Amino acid sequence: MGKNLYQKVWDDHVVRQLDSGQYQLFIALHLIHEVTSPQAFGMLKDKGLKVAYPGRTFATVDHIIPTDDQSRPLADDMAERMIQVLVDATRENGIEFFAPESGSQGIVHVVGPELGLTQPGMTIGCGDSHTSTHGAFGCIALGIGTSQVRDVLASQTIAMDPLKVRRILIEGELSTGVTAKDVILHIIRTLGVNGGVGFAYEYAGSVIENMSMEERMTVCNMSIEGGARCGYVNPDETTYRFLRGRERVPEGDAFDTILEKWRAYASDAAASYDDEVIFDAVDIKPTVTWGVTPGQAISIDEVIPDPDSADGLEKQLISDALDHMQLQANQPIKGTKIDVAFLGSCTNGRLSDFKQVASILKGRKVSPSVRAIAVPGSEKVDKAARELNLHLIFEEAGFEWRKPGCSMCLAMNPDKLKGDEVCASSSNRNFIGRQGSPTGRTILMSPIMVAAAAVEGKVADAREVFGLLR
Repeated sequence: MGKNLYQKVWDDHVVRQLDSGQYQLFIALHLIHEVTSPQAFGMLKDKGLKVAYPGRTFATVDHIIPTDDQSRPLADDMAERMIQVLVDATRENGIEFFAPESGSQGIVHVVGPELGLTQPGMTIGCGDSHTSTHGAFGCIALGIGTSQVRDVLASQTIAMDPLKVRRILIEGELSTGVTAKDVILHIIRTLGVNGGVGFAYEYAGSVIENMSMEERMTVCNMSIEGGARCGYVNPDETTYRFLRGRERVPEGDAFDTILEKWRAYASDAAASYDDEVIFDAVDIKPTVTWGVTPGQAISIDEVIPDPDSADGLEKQLISDALDHMQLQANQPIKGTKIDVAFLGSCTNGRLSDFKQVASILKGRKVSPSVRAIAVPGSEKVDKAARELNLHLIFEEAGFEWRKPGCSMCLAMNPDKLKGDEVCASSSNRNFIGRQGSPTGRTILMSPIMVAAAAVEGKVADAREVFGLLR
């Protein structure tokens, strides 16, 4: 019987079974940032412990860093203290820190892959739920809590139970204007926000095989929103081309050697799975959320659900979501007025996202009623975009081009919604209060759909706005 990638990576990193019945799992790569790690370093200090393998941990700042003025000390005292704790802790423990203006700072899930730190067959831990992003490279990539961050710092291991594996096949060819973001939103709305509980998701099929690495990262990024602990794609030639020549990837003969190891991690043809779900690409349309979870989503041509068509708890969930979003059942989502357009986040803040939007935005203008910001996911993305003059296209259209950071994805920084503003967002969560205002409203969508909404001042079909169907 063959093995799937999850089983192979798990077997390579299990240390032992614990008395509790859980397993001790070695973490090959640990990524930290300024929000969940300061407390973990404090826990180590309280116990008189040192970081066990400092060469396997890398730090950046992303969540609380402003995207306009990043000069120190930061205007927000709490943010300044959090960054300073990280600066001091990494220095004391010999951990490499990607500081602002180092050329490598950015959102942790953008920085890891672009530097080549993320590699096939790894176990990766980070105190951030969207660590699943790294699974695009054929990894078991896990979001972990602060106590587990402490455990990794102290022992390079965590305790956990093995997961079941669901294989999700997306077959066929996506229509023009349908993106990786639409694919994952479609999967989540179909399987539900709790559908993946207890599972790792293996994404496969012709649609995934034809995606770029950055598109695969978008899909894996939102695995957690479907309840899965992690999501991954088997490594292939697309993976290896992306990694070859990266800053932290071996070169020459060493690359050829590690390449053979990477190839061996891909799921065997005869691998078994606990479940399998098949999607047809023809059924996937540009998709946007209407409610307060990523699973409350519909295609751009559908109408908003009616609570009277549901029963029990689902009926109440729909009703509550409509109340918060100030939307009416059975009305089209298309045409919903927006106030803010946000392009960025670890889901869609990479160079390819900005290139795609720039290609259709050139010559267009953001609606006067919309406040629009574009936030690159890292300093490297910012540099590359500027070299291509993409920032000028965005600025001429009416977007404000910002410095790298998580920005309005979670608003632990100055980028926040005001009052009950509606935001067309390329990020990953539309929870109540997520973007900084308890009455703010978030509509998730792909980058090109955000651009369409920004231009029209309302939720719109990017295929129609930018003539993508001609």
